[in-house]
Amino acid sequence: MDISFVIPAKNEQGNIRPLVTEITQNVPNGITFEIIYVDDGSTDGTQNELRGLAQELPVCLRVVEHNSSQGQSTAIMTGVRYARYEWIVTLDADGQNDPSDIPSFINLAAQQPMGTDFCIAGYRKNRKDNAWKRLQSRIANRVRQRLLHDDTPDTGCGLKLIPRSTFLALPYFDHMHRFLPALVKRLGGRIFVVEVNHRDRHCGASNYTMLSRLGVGIVDLFGVIWLLRRAKCPQPQEVTDYE
Repeated sequence: MDISFVIPAKNEQGNIRPLVTEITQNVPNGITFEIIYVDDGSTDGTQNELRGLAQELPVCLRVVEHNSSQGQSTAIMTGVRYARYEWIVTLDADGQNDPSDIPSFINLAAQQPMGTDFCIAGYRKNRKDNAWKRLQSRIANRVRQRLLHDDTPDTGCGLKLIPRSTFLALPYFDHMHRFLPALVKRLGGRIFVVEVNHRDRHCGASNYTMLSRLGVGIVDLFGVIWLLRRAKCPQPQEVTDYE
């Protein structure tokens, strides 16, 4: 059982070391893992922090760098393509996802048959964001659920577990990370929701604003609807004739 943790990061200097420490402390015994940070064109000390920490932890920490910011979805896809292991666990770099939830994701994934497509998505039932941000997310999640039927109350949670083969079979586009459950369902995969802890940001500020989320969200939502309506998910069966 091998896991690649993929963490996209932009200007998260003060959150890197604490998160890496927590991940290493919460991976169950017997699990082989790597932590892949994708520095998405940071302009603070994130790059130097990551390079220094990678020298301290050469066995488990790998760093991939974008020369300029390409967005969260592209950073995640870069990390998945560099990943060595069969399961991908994504986390946000701001430390609001709690690594203590990782074992429950691993236990649930271990129950799935080999070779199947699935997505385990975190649900931040008790969010630590301000009231205005919670309201925005609640409205967006309701609209998305009604239109996409993706079986996920909180698709914006960064903590997810998806087989690498499943991830690489998804259609890639900018902002796809917001629609991963719907895209996995498009392949015929199963969606599991796990309630997770949500924490205050340790330091730094969010890279998103309400307008940036709203503008691309509407366009992308209709694009995903288009993809879902044109998806075909045959269930082929091998037929062997015996003489």
